[in-house]
Order: sequence, then structure tokens, then C-alpha cells
Amino acid sequence: MNMNFILRGLGRYAPERVLSNADLEKIVDTSDEWITTRTGIQRRHVVADGENASDMAAEAARMALANADMDVSELTHIVCATFTPDSVIPSCACRIQEKLGIKGQMCIDVSAACSGFLYALQTARGYLLLEPDAKVLVVSTEVISRRINWEDRTTCVLFGDASGAAIMTAGEESDRPRVLDVMLEADGTLGDLLTVNGGGSAYAYKKDEPVGNEFFVQMEGREIFKHAVRNMVGISERLLERNGLAKSEVDVLLPHQANYRIIDAVGRKFDIPEEKVFSNIHEYGNTSAASVPLALSEAWDTGFIKPGNLVLIPTFGGGFTWGAGLIRF
Repeated sequence: MNMNFILRGLGRYAPERVLSNADLEKIVDTSDEWITTRTGIQRRHVVADGENASDMAAEAARMALANADMDVSELTHIVCATFTPDSVIPSCACRIQEKLGIKGQMCIDVSAACSGFLYALQTARGYLLLEPDAKVLVVSTEVISRRINWEDRTTCVLFGDASGAAIMTAGEESDRPRVLDVMLEADGTLGDLLTVNGGGSAYAYKKDEPVGNEFFVQMEGREIFKHAVRNMVGISERLLERNGLAKSEVDVLLPHQANYRIIDAVGRKFDIPEEKVFSNIHEYGNTSAASVPLALSEAWDTGFIKPGNLVLIPTFGGGFTWGAGLIRF
């Protein structure tokens, strides 16, 4: 593939409202010590009343555009990764377009849960191959707090709301991050281990019917852990091999921020020292599709990622979906 895929700009947004572990102790039977030791999460951000997925995405997009020194009118495509869109129709991408004050761009949503950003990134690379002059907004945004049963202590402690964005173009800029490769896989036979069924056509509601537990995130945590670590490591090894790279050449491991135990296990499998593994799960919790671009933007801005670094990004999410990406900063 003889084209350079450039990340012209990165952006992120998290709601102002913060829900700490101490706050959760007042809602469900849990404790700060239990949550922290098992997940690494200390806080998570939750949307305000009237704040939606598209609002957060528009904020992250504006930051990415400013970072890219681009005007919003230059965008040609909007690819949004989410499983918590504002509505089924219009798509979240169309809602984002509206809130950015533009029209005419191609807009599409991608649903791959926690692997959503890499799936959207790969979609954007496909558009750029077809239209090399395109300028694509790739944005991931999740309002998981509205798909959580706040009486279920096994799930409500894990998730938060946020958005992350990237502007992708073709180009030769040597001072901008370059997406080297992305590899994606899925296994629908395992889908029932992590679900949000309610509202789908197979789980439709009748008028005035109460919402059931199927409307909320339901998951088998122990089974997911095993599949997540195995598949994140396996696909990352195959991606490195395809690009003629050794594990020792990875400067930064930036995994999907699902659970610190998963992050730590993946790092150990790769023999990557802790100081080279980026994690911000303590602050945001699991923000699903938003976690990777949120982490990328923060790691770049804080200097954790340095110019020239090779960044490996493994992900795993509902579906099951998983993937890995390589970015040279």
C-alpha cells in the first residue's frame, strides 16, 4: 500500500461531571478498595443532563481540527465509532456534522464496541485510497452511563463517558503521526458474552412496556478477560510480524482501556516494561470506542509519546471484535 496515512490532528473530550469510587459507594454495594484493586479505576466522567454523544464528539472534533490547523469546512468525510448514538436515525455522524455547522460530507457510523476506533480508522484508510484528497474526521464517542444498570455493581463501576477524535489525510508530512498498519478480526459466535440487546429489532419494545435488563450492558467478565488478553496479544504479534518488526521495537504500548488487569497482562505477555505502557483508566474508566483516541490524544499532549516513537494499539470489544494498530509518531 503505497500511501502515507497521516494523523493531522488529535482531540478529546470528557464531561465535567466526575463520579468517584466514593460516590459509587453511596449508590451500590461496593467500595473504593474493591474497584481500584480489581480494575484500576478511581474516577469516571458522566454526561450532564441534555449532553449527548454527538455533543462530546463535536468538542473532540474541534480540538482535533485546531490541532491539525484545519478549518471544519475542509472535512470531506465523517466516520463515527459508537454503540451509544443519540438516535438510530439520524446517525451519530450526521448529528456531529450538524453540530459542527457543515453539510455535504459523507457521514457513517461504525459499530464495533471497544474496537470501534480502529475499525473506523481502517474505514477512513479505505476512503483515502479511493479519494486521496479526502480529509476524514474519525471520531469515537460513547455515553455508556445511559446504557448502564446503576443497580448492577459488576458493570456500573467499570464505564465512563468520553469522546476522542483524529483528522486523517494522505500526505508526506514528516512531523505528523503516520498510521503504518491496522489489522482487524471478529468472532460473532462469542457475542452473547457481552451484550446490549434492548431496543434492537430482535429485542423490540412495545408501547408502554417497561425497559428490562437487556437494555443495559450485560457481560461475563471472567470469560471476556481470557478472550481479551489472548486475542489482543495474538493479533498484535501477527501485525508486528507482517511489518517485519520485533516486540523490542515498540516504544509505547497503548491498549484499549478496559481494565488495568487486562492492560497489565497484555504488557507482560509482550515483555514491555510498565513505564512504556500508557494507561489513563484510573481517570476515565472504560469508555469503549472512545478509549483509544482519548488515550492517544492525552499521551501525545503530555509527552508520554515522543516524536519518533512506535506505538502499538491492541483493542478488544463486544461482538467479539478485536484489532491492533501501529502508529509512528
